[in-house]
Amino acid sequence: MKKLVLGILAHVDAGKTTLSEGLLFLSGEIRRAGRVDHGDAFLDTHAIEKERGITIFSKQAVMSFGDVQITLLDTPGHVDFSTETERTLNVLDYAVMVVSGPDGVQSHTETLWRLLERYRVPVFVFVNKMDISGRSRAELMDELRNRLGKGFVDFTAPESEETQEALAMCDDVIAEKFLEGGHASADDLRRAVKERRVFPCRFGSALKMQGVREFADTVLELACQPEYGEDFGARVFKITEDERGERLTHMKITGGTLGVRDVVGEEKANQLRVYSGAKFRAVDRAAAGDVCAVTGLTVPAAGEGLDFERTASPPVLEPVLSYSVELPLDADPRTALQMLRRLETEEPQLHVVWDERHREIRVRLMGGVQLEVLKRLVKERFGLDIAFGPGSIAYKETVAAPVEGVGHYEPLRHYAEVHLVLEPTKPGSGLSFACDCGEDVLDKNWQRLIMTHLQEKQHLGVLTGSPITDMRITVVGGRAHKKHTEGGDFRQATYRAVRQGLRSADSVLLEPWYGFRLEIPAENIGRAMNDLRLMGAEFSQPERDADTAVMTGSAPVSEMEDYQAEVTGYTKGRGRLVCRAEGYRPCHNAEEVIAKIGYDCDADLENTADSVFCAGGAGIFGAVGSGQGLYAHRERLFLRRRGAGGAPRPAVHGRRLCGKSGGGRGAYQNI
Repeated sequence: MKKLVLGILAHVDAGKTTLSEGLLFLSGEIRRAGRVDHGDAFLDTHAIEKERGITIFSKQAVMSFGDVQITLLDTPGHVDFSTETERTLNVLDYAVMVVSGPDGVQSHTETLWRLLERYRVPVFVFVNKMDISGRSRAELMDELRNRLGKGFVDFTAPESEETQEALAMCDDVIAEKFLEGGHASADDLRRAVKERRVFPCRFGSALKMQGVREFADTVLELACQPEYGEDFGARVFKITEDERGERLTHMKITGGTLGVRDVVGEEKANQLRVYSGAKFRAVDRAAAGDVCAVTGLTVPAAGEGLDFERTASPPVLEPVLSYSVELPLDADPRTALQMLRRLETEEPQLHVVWDERHREIRVRLMGGVQLEVLKRLVKERFGLDIAFGPGSIAYKETVAAPVEGVGHYEPLRHYAEVHLVLEPTKPGSGLSFACDCGEDVLDKNWQRLIMTHLQEKQHLGVLTGSPITDMRITVVGGRAHKKHTEGGDFRQATYRAVRQGLRSADSVLLEPWYGFRLEIPAENIGRAMNDLRLMGAEFSQPERDADTAVMTGSAPVSEMEDYQAEVTGYTKGRGRLVCRAEGYRPCHNAEEVIAKIGYDCDADLENTADSVFCAGGAGIFGAVGSGQGLYAHRERLFLRRRGAGGAPRPAVHGRRLCGKSGGGRGAYQNI
């Protein structure tokens, strides 16, 4: 049997879930197609989804068309939940993009399209609600090509001369056959679709089941099953809990098989479940191409790969707003933090942290709807009423040039030393970790431990205490002691090495930017252009017709956050601003932001750069980064340091880390 994993994506209200219901009905999986507005859709099973009439959580359904088994993954359409949609793309063989006929291509449609490009997912397009659209197929095809790019072909009449000519414009092999008077074969079309050269488009009305069967036939004919290897591999795209609170790790098997009691990492798979809507069936074994939920696993996180799939790209979409969590007076912050971290395993982009400076829990979210849903989930799952403070911009930090960081941890009867190199990487690359250290310098088991400690914590920058990003951290050296080194010693040395490197670096503050599309009456162009210049926006010349103008570009989130209200005011309700997250760039007003936040990196004892040395039987902290050397409180200090092999070294007079601002360049020097 041919197996396909098909994801369905759309802007909110485009009719994505309605099309899913239609496909399930056609396959015989359900007897009657439900409706979102009636609250009886097969895949919208959560009470919040039924109340709001939108998909919030990705869902799975399994259906069969003859000898083809399709696992359908219905994804959220609202922009606030697009991070979950992005994680789902990692496991798709093909995607269905639903476009609303009356509304056409929306801003979020463009965001989803860029994600599909990034993950190289082949796409079929269903243009929905044509029964109430006043626009022709030709007009909508032109909009798809103008807004999203080449490759869109109307498959209403696939054998027609017009369709064959459109196909020839997309693919060289098909073009040669067309010029010779022939037509594209089914194999040609399958290859062109798989290579993302052709995006077949069908039109209809999912609610009235118009065009749904024709669309399903096009998918079944042109989609082909990927080839899988014999070695086990899987991609985790979601973490949930069942009604008993048992953790479920949702994954697609991408190679080999997985059976009950098989070992994954260092854990055993206790049960394999294949879900369809709210129900599941337990299976003994899942093969390549299957999507299943596994119990018994606590380590894998959403977005990670298993075995040969371990390498994973950082997500494109990230929340740009940070909120403080306001707890009831009788609530224990530690307990609340544990509750929110359980939810963080399901939505990693929450980035739940304890802010020691302000003594509060902070979370990162995409917008107001997600805020309301999170509040509701905490109440339902844990019985805790929470509120949120005003949102603030979620900044990040990186470094401008390579720098070395050293961490030394040597209280009495403990010893560890770590040397790291921190290097900037391209924007949007996130954090990566590497090891370039020989075993003659440091044993492999200590190297692995350092790598674990690098990845287990969210490291904070020194400008504003924001998370670091867009850099590679490489282990280049270290020392251990045969008798006195314990695992926790390397945790302390690693954390301090990262922080000391950041303390020595030329740090850069990053802020989130929006891509925007601004539609306004033509008479308001001057006002809009002046506003955008004051924001520091980058934008193209307006596209005008007789009555309206369209401006597209990018601007800092901090400047554009409340601009929709202004647009509504000066256009008297006729203007429309649509924004989408567009990654991070250097902050346009960094000095102002740093001063406003007022973060004192030296006072942050939870993230200290100080090394710990042993003198006279007592541990002593070094004030790295003070500009006065490690030991500003004493002019001369005799240190006793042990070598990697055991015997104490002779005392070294006034040894300190040297470098910019006393922060060091990673080498010891006698003074």
